[in-house]
Amino acid sequence: MITAAALCPSPPLLAREVTGRDPVIPELRQACAEAVRRLVRCEPDVIAVVGPGPVTARWPAGRRLDLSAFAPQAAAAADGRPPFPLTLGLGGRLLDQAGYAGPRLLEAVGYDEPPAGCVALGERIAASACRVGLLIMADGSARRSPRAPGYLDERAAAFDTAVEDAVRDGDLGALLDIDPVLARELLAAGRPAWQVLAGAAGGQPPAGAVPGRPAAAEILYSGDPFGVAYLVAWIPARD
Repeated sequence: MITAAALCPSPPLLAREVTGRDPVIPELRQACAEAVRRLVRCEPDVIAVVGPGPVTARWPAGRRLDLSAFAPQAAAAADGRPPFPLTLGLGGRLLDQAGYAGPRLLEAVGYDEPPAGCVALGERIAASACRVGLLIMADGSARRSPRAPGYLDERAAAFDTAVEDAVRDGDLGALLDIDPVLARELLAAGRPAWQVLAGAAGGQPPAGAVPGRPAAAEILYSGDPFGVAYLVAWIPARD
């Protein structure tokens, strides 16, 4: 079962080697570090890192992000396999920086994975051990301002607010109501990872029943620097 979860975004700036000596959005880095430290302190049997990627697949637990080849990450591997997702690489780095040396799962969820598939993956992760810690790496919309990667879309703010409210209130089942088409239009790459979180926490597809809500989350950071919505949250262990 899921004992606790941390929700972080996955901008490259989380890796200090990418941004250089001058910190970029240090409060975001600090919030991510704090959320992951809390997750590690829960002493789960295993921590599962979940992040969007080209395809839904489990990666070897020992895989790490090679920042020396950061630019070529967009290219396919020599063996034809999709590249190691940046989301999982950054999540693994956060665990390393928190001093976590226990078992881990690296689970990529495809950008186009339907909600039902996300729920099924979340359920499998939750059943993988008695005490599972969950690290969700997920960005919100990338259309929050004219300088955003996708320029400004007036729907983006309401979209991200709905996601944040669902997390803050512990209503994770509401994340399953996110329209994949709208999320794609708003460049919200985190949609499938949020829905894995909902599945792992016990949510069901909107047509079915939704079990009792977990504890409400603590929002450690919420902002949209560079026009991209970043949310950091700590979802504590259930009573």
